[in-house]
Amino acid sequence: MSNTETKAQAKDKTAAKTEAKAKAASADDENDLGAAGSRLSTAPKEDAARDDAPNLPSLGVIGWARWFWRQLTSMRVALLLLFMLSLAAIPGSLIPQTGQDETKVADFMNRHETLGPVYEKLGLFHVYSSVWFSAIYILLFISLIGCIVPRTWQFVEQLRGRPPKAPRRLNRLPAYATWRTEAEPEQVREIALKVLKRRRFRSHVAGDAVAAEKGYLREAGNLVFHLALIVMLIAFAWGQLFKSEGTKLILQGDGFANTMTQYDDFKSGNLFTLDDLDSFSFNLKTAKATYERNGPNRGTPRTFESHITYSVGADGKEKPATIKVNKPLVVGDSKVYMINFGYAPVITVRDGKGKVVFQDAVPLLPIDGNLTSSGAIKVLDGYRNGKGEKEQLGFNAFFVPTFAGAGKGEMLSQFPALDFPVLALSAYHGDLGVDSGIPQNIYQLDKKNLTEFKDSKGQLLKKRLLPGETMKLPDGAGSVTFDSVEPWSRFQITQQPGSGWALAGAIAAILGLAGSLFIQRRRVWVRAVKGADGVTVVEMAGLGRSESAKLPEELGDLAGLIHDAAPTAPDQAADAETDQDADADSPTEAGEEAAASERELTDADPAPNGGGQVKPQDSTPKPSGTRTSSSSSSSSSSSSSDADPAPEPDAGTTHPDPQAVPAEGAETS
Repeated sequence: MSNTETKAQAKDKTAAKTEAKAKAASADDENDLGAAGSRLSTAPKEDAARDDAPNLPSLGVIGWARWFWRQLTSMRVALLLLFMLSLAAIPGSLIPQTGQDETKVADFMNRHETLGPVYEKLGLFHVYSSVWFSAIYILLFISLIGCIVPRTWQFVEQLRGRPPKAPRRLNRLPAYATWRTEAEPEQVREIALKVLKRRRFRSHVAGDAVAAEKGYLREAGNLVFHLALIVMLIAFAWGQLFKSEGTKLILQGDGFANTMTQYDDFKSGNLFTLDDLDSFSFNLKTAKATYERNGPNRGTPRTFESHITYSVGADGKEKPATIKVNKPLVVGDSKVYMINFGYAPVITVRDGKGKVVFQDAVPLLPIDGNLTSSGAIKVLDGYRNGKGEKEQLGFNAFFVPTFAGAGKGEMLSQFPALDFPVLALSAYHGDLGVDSGIPQNIYQLDKKNLTEFKDSKGQLLKKRLLPGETMKLPDGAGSVTFDSVEPWSRFQITQQPGSGWALAGAIAAILGLAGSLFIQRRRVWVRAVKGADGVTVVEMAGLGRSESAKLPEELGDLAGLIHDAAPTAPDQAADAETDQDADADSPTEAGEEAAASERELTDADPAPNGGGQVKPQDSTPKPSGTRTSSSSSSSSSSSSSDADPAPEPDAGTTHPDPQAVPAEGAETS
C-alpha cells in the first residue's frame, strides 16, 4: 500500500472520529436541555416506538384490551366524549320529555304519527335515562378517571422533587442574560437564592448554579378542573337516582302534608323510596300578586307571594314564612317553590228543590299572561233532576279577572288583577264517566255521555255571571251561583341531594380552568463562576412550558435585582478577557442529571429557542430585562467537536448591563 493511500485512510479515520465526537456533543446538549425542560407538564407520555415499529405481531386479547384502555384514557378521547355528551343533551331540550310533561309527549305522538314511534324507539322522549346517553356518560366518567390518576401521581412526584440542575449552555434557552461582577460566586448564588425565594420560586443551589421553578398551580389547576368534572358527573348521577319532584295546587286557606297521596303529580329517581320524603307540612294563609298598572309594561307581574305557616315533623311548632318566586322554603333536603298563581271561582250548585249539592272553589288554569282561565266544574254526587232522578252535572267554565265589557270583542282578560271578574258557564247533565275507572283530566269535560242543557231558543245553555249572580237551569233542574273568587298558588316540592356538590364542582372547574390557562410554569437558573482572570461571570436563563413574552420580562426583573447586589465589574478588565472567550462556555460539568430526567420531558421541547447574548453599552444603567432570542434553525453550535467547543458570546467582555439580545446563530426547536 502506497504512502498516499495510508495518509488518505488516516484522514478518513480522523474525520470519522471528529464527526462522531460532534454527534456525541450534540446528543449531550440535547439531553442536557431535555433535563432542563423535564417535568414541566403532567401530560401522559406517548410511546413513539409503537408507531415506528414495522411488522408488529398480533396483539391478542390482552394487547387489544390494553390498546382500548390507552385510547379510552387519552385526553383527546375524553374531550370527544365530553363534546358528544353536550350534543346528546340537545334533544332533551328540544323534544318533550316524559319525566317533565307526559301530556306534551302524548300530544307530540298524536300529531306526528310517523316520527313519534321513531323517537320513542330511539329513546328521545327520555333522553337522560336512555341507554346511549348513559353509555356516553359512563365512558366519559371512566376516561376522566383514567386520565387523572396517573397525572396526579406525576404531579405529586414533581412537588416532592427539586428543579433540575442548570444545563451547560444557558445561552441556548429562550431568555438569557449575562454580566461580569467582582462579587464572589458564592455571594452571587446566595443573593440569587434570596431574590428567587422572595419572588416565591422553589429554589436550591445545584453545583455552581441556583435552580428555581415557579407555576406549579398551573398543573394543580388542570387537575382540579378534571376532578371537578368528575364531581359534577357523580353529583348529577346521584341527583337523578335519588331525586323526587312533585307539584301541588293549593287554594288560599288550604294546606299540604308531604306525603305521596297529597301530590297532584309526582316523579322520582330509580333509587328513591317513600322513606326519603322529609316530614313537614304547611298551610297557605294568603296568596297575592301585584302588577304594573301603567306604562309599556302594563300587566307585567311585580310580585308573587305566598304567606304560609309550616311545621317540621308530626309535633313541630308552626312557624311563619313567605315563599316567593326563586325564594323557596327549605326544609331538610326539600325545597318548596312557588311556580304559578291563579284564580278559583267559588260556585254553589242547588238542585230543583233548592238543596245545595255542591259548594266549593274550583281552580281554573291560566291560558295567557292576563290570567284568562278555563276549566271544568263537576258535580259528582247528591244531585237529582226535576224528576227526582240521580244525575251528574258538568259545566265548562271560562273566567276573566278583568272583562272588557259586552260587545267589545272576545272574552279575554284585559288585566291580570281582579278589576272586573266575569265567569262564563255552559251546562251539561248526564254521566261524567268518572266511575269507568279511566283517569280523567279534572280541568276538562268528557262529553261522550253528557247532554246539553237547552235555553229557550234550543241552543246550548250558557251565560256570563258577575259575582253574586245566578244561572237558572231549565225545567226546574236547579241553579248555579257565582259567589266570589279565591286565589290559589301552585307549589313544586323538589328533593335533589346532589345539587350542592354539582355547584361546588362547577365553581371548582371554573377556578381550575382559569389557573391552568393563566398561570405559566417556568424555570430560572443563575450560574456564577470564576473566569480565567478571576472575575465572576454571572449567567441567567429562563425556560417556560410555552413561549411567552412575560418570561423574558420576569427574567429581566430578577436580573435587575441580582445586579443591584452584584453590579457589573469595571471596564479595565475587558482587554484581558479578549482571548478567553472560548473557555467561558460553562466551566462546569452539570449535565449528569440529563439521563435521569430525559424520559420525563413531555410538552417542553428539548431544544428550545436560542438564547440571547449581552449587548455592550457605554454606561452602567440599571438592568432593563431580557428578550427572547430569534428562531433560526441552525445546528452549527451543537455540531462542533469537543476539542473546539462553541464559545459563549462575549463571555470575556466587560458588560455594564445584563440586557439580553437575540444571539446570532442560536438554535431553536
